[in-house]
Amino acid sequence: MFTILKKELNSFLTSLIGYITIFVFLIINGLLLWVIKSGVNVFDSAVASLYGLFFISPWVFLFLISAITMKMFAEEKKNGTIEILLTRPVSDLSIIMGKFFAALIIVILSVLPTFIYMICIYQLGSPKGNLDIGGILGSYIGLVFLGGIFASIGIFCSSLTNNQIVAFIISIVFCLVAYIGFDFIAQIPFLQQFDLTISQFGIANHYESISRGVIDTRDVLYFLSATALFILLTKISLQSRNWKK
Repeated sequence: MFTILKKELNSFLTSLIGYITIFVFLIINGLLLWVIKSGVNVFDSAVASLYGLFFISPWVFLFLISAITMKMFAEEKKNGTIEILLTRPVSDLSIIMGKFFAALIIVILSVLPTFIYMICIYQLGSPKGNLDIGGILGSYIGLVFLGGIFASIGIFCSSLTNNQIVAFIISIVFCLVAYIGFDFIAQIPFLQQFDLTISQFGIANHYESISRGVIDTRDVLYFLSATALFILLTKISLQSRNWKK
């Protein structure tokens, strides 16, 4: 697993695309938070809060993480190296987990520089330091969990095709549906009596809950279970190559 993890990290961090992806994440958040007039702009809201960052980030993650994961299996299939990779003396699960943790580390590396925003908000508070630290830390934990689910979805989508662009598009659609799709389903008139139950299947419900600064075991179990589900689906997808032979 660690060999695969190291290989994926080296592949990403030695390419220009890797740094461009991280830069795009930071520049979009930075512009919306500090420069462009919008509902999440810190200066426009006149409130020392990082709410805008945690509101924007999931939407940026849809594209960022899909871009990170799109080549992880699709490129292997296209180049014909997938069989070499899968016949190594390591399990399919170890390969998947190596790629998953590589994607998650890249996501964390993208998020870490945003701590600068927290320092700035800390200084801007009135009085200085008037921040909900618990809520902010909870939101960062939520972002990491969210990144984990999106990474597992992206890797699963990459295992379905040998075309990176197709994997990228499918991943965005899957992540979008998993994030807010259940909220829309819950609004269907004849399902509204079950709206709370249906909404709990969506990522947004649990992300918003953990962002309040309260680490509820139900939310943690949801994130871990959803991530494990897509890792399992990826394993099944890779094993299906044997069924087709």
